[in-house]
Amino acid sequence: MVAQGSPVDVAIIGAGPAGLTAAIYAGRALLSTVIVEKGLPGGQLNETDLIENWPGFAETVSAPELMTQLRSQAERFGAEFVLDEVSRIEPGDSVHSIIASERTIQARTVIVACGSRPKDLPAEGADRLKGKGISYCATCDGFFFQGKRILEVGAGDSGLTEALFLTRFADSVSIVVRHPMDDPRAFRASGILQERAKEHAKIDFLWNRVVEEILGEDHVEGARLKDLTTGETEDVPIDGVFVNIGHLPQTGFLRGTVDLDPEGYIMTDGCLRTNVPAIFAAGDARIDANRYAQGVVAAGEGAIAAIEAEKHLAAAESA
Repeated sequence: MVAQGSPVDVAIIGAGPAGLTAAIYAGRALLSTVIVEKGLPGGQLNETDLIENWPGFAETVSAPELMTQLRSQAERFGAEFVLDEVSRIEPGDSVHSIIASERTIQARTVIVACGSRPKDLPAEGADRLKGKGISYCATCDGFFFQGKRILEVGAGDSGLTEALFLTRFADSVSIVVRHPMDDPRAFRASGILQERAKEHAKIDFLWNRVVEEILGEDHVEGARLKDLTTGETEDVPIDGVFVNIGHLPQTGFLRGTVDLDPEGYIMTDGCLRTNVPAIFAAGDARIDANRYAQGVVAAGEGAIAAIEAEKHLAAAESA
């Protein structure tokens, strides 16, 4: 266990791809390393079914399995995992204090890899019916919609991947797209995912529409869609809604400590350094990385942050 008051070389907040990779690199540099995570290690990738674009895997790999392997690798290099939630960081001259619910961790360097969470669907009735037919995790809830009619909101990589996954269970999956079919902005997803979705017999597209209201009392019974050209609405009978419209950075605990942009993303320089010396940031909560929202990008940033933390410690030792 981490000794109270005894500083570690590197404290990492968050155990997604960025945090786990940072721990691997820090451990290989023989730096004492602690990872603080409030949930299941793996971050948002735990809500993904299969990954087919992770370098080194010729075949698809289960996302939870990949994250388990990354954790095991980090532990092999000496990283210690702490299940706790960080409430704030108190910067110091040479040692920072990470204040969590059940302990305070002293660290010479800090890597913030806290990730993000899904954005809520901005439609009337969406909050009330969350968990009653509205889901933000297909791999968590898809099984419960066998033979059902599903609405997918989101046309990026994650949205189309989710829609394709849901065809295993659902009778039909309708994808709401807020642009016309011939609009180049209609999809943000990769070409291969677009092709697969368009060719799938269970998938259809509702072009140039947004979800205005989710219908139903105790469970989802339908959705009211608005045509963005005519302004007309139509009620579509459905059994479930899966939402994938982006994420929000989990950086509330950093306000007043490091610089954030207006949306809450952590601002850094090109070396992933924040405005506070010895505090670095990596992954989906960082201002530039969020544009890509890819596990492999987050992992790369975790490696960079750990290398920069090592450089900082070496410079401090020689000063």
